[in-house]
Amino acid sequence: MSDQPVAPVSPTPAFEPPYYAVVFTSTRTDRDPDGYADAARHLSGLVRDIPGFLGEDFAHTPGGPAISVAYFRDLAGIEEWRRHPEHLAAKRRGREQWYEQYVIHIARVEHSHGFART
Repeated sequence: MSDQPVAPVSPTPAFEPPYYAVVFTSTRTDRDPDGYADAARHLSGLVRDIPGFLGEDFAHTPGGPAISVAYFRDLAGIEEWRRHPEHLAAKRRGREQWYEQYVIHIARVEHSHGFART
């Protein structure tokens, strides 16, 4: 698997505030990169079915930090995703195998703006 992001980072805001951002920053191990990529794709599909899910952005520096941001309309959607059985299983596998470390931040977005060169 390449070290390319799973999805491109959106240069412009797509959601009307207020909404919530779940920011997941991590440093990965070099163990099972294909398993990680498969799980990330699978979870990305599952989270789309969570009520209040708005979208996501990903970025990864090969050999360095990875950042994913999931956007939700409300805290109820975040909580439903946090408790999803397949998400819980992936988190356990991540702690056992894929991550050296990670941090999760949940923030309410009050304002958002962006720029895109056309």
